[in-house]
Amino acid sequence: MGGASGPAHIRSPRNEFGWAVQPPTRIRKYWRMKVELKNIRKYYGAVKANDDITFCAEPGTIHGLLGENGAGKSTLMKVLTGFISADAGQILLEGKPVRMNSPAEAVALGVGMLHQDPLDFPALRVLDNLLLGSSARFVPDRAAARRDLLALAAQFDFKLDPDATITSLGLGERQQLEIVRLLWLGVRVLILDEPTTAISAQQKAKLFAALRKLCEQGKTIIFVSHKLEEVEELCHEVTVLARGRVTGQAQQPYSTDKLVRLMFGRSVTLSKRSPVPLGKPVLQLNGLTVSDWRVEVKKLDLEVRAGEVIGLAGLEGSGQRLVLQACAGLRHPTAGKVRICDKDMAGQPYLRYLDAGAAYLPADRLGEGLVAGMTVTEQFALAERSRSFLVDWNASARTAAERIKKYNIKGQPSTHVEALSGGNQQRALLGLLPPQLKLLLMEHPTHGLDIESVEYIWSLLLERTHYGTAILFASADLDELLDRSDRILVFFGGQVTTALEARKTTVEQLGEYIGGKGL
Repeated sequence: MGGASGPAHIRSPRNEFGWAVQPPTRIRKYWRMKVELKNIRKYYGAVKANDDITFCAEPGTIHGLLGENGAGKSTLMKVLTGFISADAGQILLEGKPVRMNSPAEAVALGVGMLHQDPLDFPALRVLDNLLLGSSARFVPDRAAARRDLLALAAQFDFKLDPDATITSLGLGERQQLEIVRLLWLGVRVLILDEPTTAISAQQKAKLFAALRKLCEQGKTIIFVSHKLEEVEELCHEVTVLARGRVTGQAQQPYSTDKLVRLMFGRSVTLSKRSPVPLGKPVLQLNGLTVSDWRVEVKKLDLEVRAGEVIGLAGLEGSGQRLVLQACAGLRHPTAGKVRICDKDMAGQPYLRYLDAGAAYLPADRLGEGLVAGMTVTEQFALAERSRSFLVDWNASARTAAERIKKYNIKGQPSTHVEALSGGNQQRALLGLLPPQLKLLLMEHPTHGLDIESVEYIWSLLLERTHYGTAILFASADLDELLDRSDRILVFFGGQVTTALEARKTTVEQLGEYIGGKGL
């Protein structure tokens, strides 16, 4: 990286063997670090992901990095944390130039990042994940690490069992573990990339409380988000990116309209859903019982009519995903019936559900929805249910170009799907859906999308309801559930409320049901 050579670089403390060590907590608590990025440039061919960006975050503050999908936020933070190298520019910590060639070097220098999907190992236990990245070369002191884990968790009211497996944790708990691990490794600059995408309101409140406490301790917090309300609630200062450049900065109190204009170059009008006449039943669940090793949903009865939108609310792992998968043929019920357009679908695979007009949109974009290593064109070719043994690549490229334009995907037909931003991966998934559907099943359909993208995507989704498509979607966003749904089902530990009328339900009432009150 340009400008990094010459002055002495910051190095983490070393023991008598020259290994990086963590300073004692009583010292680490008071360490403060100013972060500066100067004239950062990162180009991918003709795409200017970061175009001469200068950014500064002071210790003891929460600094927001705001921008729409593809604005360059994640690229900039990956430069700061050593995941990628900038083509030009300089990183300074406490005024001293540094070079970071890997995330491990960044952590050793005191800079750590919490990604949208926490970097943990599901097969390992909580304590083992904490020890990952530790400077201990031989046998780690597991007893001391256990004590540190419990002490740090208690400091932020995190409930973490050192002996639990990662697979038993929800996303919010995995985030909490990653925060504890980074703090245990001595991080003084904590970057959070879209941390509230798929966690509950209660988990978000606990996360924000922890960030405020870390701010009081002198830590530097960089909060990356596209959600205006979260930045306005949490951050002392905000830097706005658009199309790879800084378009402006603001401090509390914020003007929402100003921030929107800095993000998009214009104001964005939030639409209200217009009523749709409901048609015949599309989905009927009769005594549906479905379970996994964590939870069981018993004897669920539900009828969804053409044009109707049903929201599924609840903490992660409460049963919403099980029901959506059962309605798509991806999980077989242990009892009860699933009928689509009055056709019994018992025991049928997902392809038969597709034939019946039902499609499923998962929350895990690259794990379940897209195939890493494929281009956008190849992805559309794979999704095309052609009877031919040969792929019509010209037709697939045309389809990809058409969907890229329709869904405003920032990419080309030749772009590999893993190179798309998270929000653009979500748009690509929506573009892969068959044009004619009777039933659309979705998990967190707009997570990771900025406000303009959310409005645009929902306009396309609700347009389908005018042609008779029924929608079932799970979301952790209470406002999204209330604004987009006709009725809402709340899940709590496998229990399900009777359907609530969205227009007669408040955010507070919905939050109480999600917490189990009245069930």
